[in-house]
Amino acid sequence: MKLAFLGLGVMGYPMAGHLEKAGHDVTVYNRTVAKAKAWASEYGGSFKETAAEAAQGSEIVFMCVGNDDDVRAVATGPKGAFEGMRKGAIFADHTTASAEVARELHAIGKTKGIGVLDAPVSGGQAGAVNGKLTIMVGGDAEPFKLAEPVMAHYGRAVTLMGPSGSGQLTKMVNQICIAGLVQALSEGLNFAVRSGLDGKKVIDVISKGAAQSWQMENRGTTMLEGKFDFGFAIDWMRKDLAICMAEARRNGASLPVTALVDQFYARVQERGGRRWDTSALIHLLQKA
Repeated sequence: MKLAFLGLGVMGYPMAGHLEKAGHDVTVYNRTVAKAKAWASEYGGSFKETAAEAAQGSEIVFMCVGNDDDVRAVATGPKGAFEGMRKGAIFADHTTASAEVARELHAIGKTKGIGVLDAPVSGGQAGAVNGKLTIMVGGDAEPFKLAEPVMAHYGRAVTLMGPSGSGQLTKMVNQICIAGLVQALSEGLNFAVRSGLDGKKVIDVISKGAAQSWQMENRGTTMLEGKFDFGFAIDWMRKDLAICMAEARRNGASLPVTALVDQFYARVQERGGRRWDTSALIHLLQKA
């Protein structure tokens, strides 16, 4: 298929690479042109200097950028993707953004005959590199049916969650759960160390029981070692939690733990940890 991929950050760069390696004809766009050139050199695809040019003639256009403003600028702004897309094409947005902007793009797409899917991902940079992302999708069944096998090149689970915005809402649930899990894990591991226990042995034992989690398996040891210079940056997590809390104000959900953990992340940022992994919550307890 002729595809486009817009946004070559730590997630988009390898995701687009999986599409090219699978035999698709991929054209990329990135605001920093040097990165687009580097991608084309590494994978053998092509690049364009505007999103509209990259999207021209593509059957599916994928995007993975930063926030709501970036989504609007790259998709529907001047020289944005929608300018170059033909009727019947599909636009799949992997950005973690608001359900509001997802529905906005979906409505604009309807007027242009473009199928729009909100398709945020979970699994981090490692999931993108290894092609094992979890992709939660909102939108209509027909474009999803066409896009799903293509997204499967980098997604181990690709699921239609409901109408437009449902993918973003599901990702919010994901981030709410992670925030609480990481704080609980931080408190538990700090408690273990201060009690004189071998933290790594504690992880080995309790990870075989009901306390087991992805965070424990993949972050427990590095948390004990005070290593945070990798993974999903706290700046991005706070962006995501702000989206969650804004949506909660709209739908009436109560998020007391999420709000508290967000404040803890703000304190880590104040310590210079803006780009540290989300597991750095334990730093507040280790260095109280």
